[in-house]
Amino acid sequence: MSIADNVKAVKDNIARAAIDAGVDPNGIRLVAATKQNSAERVREAIAAGIEICGENRVQELLEKDAQGAYAGAERHFIGHLQRNKVKNVVGLCDLIQSAGSQELIELISRRAAAIGKVQDILIEVNIGGEESKSGFLPEALDDAVGFAAASGGVKLLGLMAIPPQCDDPRRAAYYFDEMYKLFVDIGAKKYDNVSMEIMSMGMSGDYMTAIRSGSNMVRVGTAIFGARQY
Repeated sequence: MSIADNVKAVKDNIARAAIDAGVDPNGIRLVAATKQNSAERVREAIAAGIEICGENRVQELLEKDAQGAYAGAERHFIGHLQRNKVKNVVGLCDLIQSAGSQELIELISRRAAAIGKVQDILIEVNIGGEESKSGFLPEALDDAVGFAAASGGVKLLGLMAIPPQCDDPRRAAYYFDEMYKLFVDIGAKKYDNVSMEIMSMGMSGDYMTAIRSGSNMVRVGTAIFGARQY
């Protein structure tokens, strides 16, 4: 199937999952995870209706941006952001989804202030408590949100998570449900400079489950572009 066919299939699946969840399909935003795809393939996805492109690696982001790959679409950074690469991403990306430490939030805020911008971010939550993953543990989330709220160079728009890989859909749904509870809880606390608009969770293998649990942004790569060649 072509990229255009895959985009249509993913959007159809998103609509079905949204209807199952009792929400408007138009409220679910699809991010094409464009890692290891050429500028040409990214442009093909945008032509097929993709409105947001998510990159995991700063070097790829810069190279493809220089080639005009993202014209007509938002740019999100969705991977682990190294401290020394913050300067390359702030102001270039519409949204940084992977703000996973207070140090990183502070660096993003400082860089944004230095260039006269306010950078939109999501706080990354390590919902499974995995040592191999970055992000705030659930019990540290209140402090993290308070820190972001007090950082003048950033605007917090929601949460992002990559739950542990689960063969059992019921187990995956458990982590998504726990994330959604955190999302609702933070939203109810009405922090200044915080707008809980985005719950970003769900990838190619589980995005329909994530939507049924409350996700309103999914990051899909393989289901759009095919399996990556590492």
